[in-house]
Amino acid sequence: MSAHPRSILFVCLGNICRSPLAEGVMRQKVRQAGMEERFFLDSAGVGAWHVGNRPDRRSEAVGALHGADLSDLRARQVGLDDFYQFDLILAMDHSNLGDLEAMRPDNATAQLALYRAYCGEGALDVPDPYYGGDHGFEEVYQMIAKGSDALLAEAL
Repeated sequence: MSAHPRSILFVCLGNICRSPLAEGVMRQKVRQAGMEERFFLDSAGVGAWHVGNRPDRRSEAVGALHGADLSDLRARQVGLDDFYQFDLILAMDHSNLGDLEAMRPDNATAQLALYRAYCGEGALDVPDPYYGGDHGFEEVYQMIAKGSDALLAEAL
């Protein structure tokens, strides 16, 4: 086991739908595997619209349905320190990745990647379910659960 936990930051647009769900699901899977000491997990948004807010009620609901509690999470915006504090910053879509690349300091130490690409699913976005119905949140959950399994397997 590494003396330094693997630190991962999940990023979406406002940090109320996809990225807190990714953080919550990954926390759940890490806890179930008894590997809490091997990870430091967080989520953030590229925008500041929702700073301090809870996740979208639909993200909380789909997480709870599958055993992932998001109730203690609060939205925050990506900061420059994140590019040094985290080993890996995973963007939920190409637009988020472009925003992160634009703000990334030249000497940053974090690796940036598209979430689904890093998890072995190709250069695909995790679609933003915000303006859709509950079904979109379930679809996003399924993508994130699969990605979380891949991230956990990488740590073994």
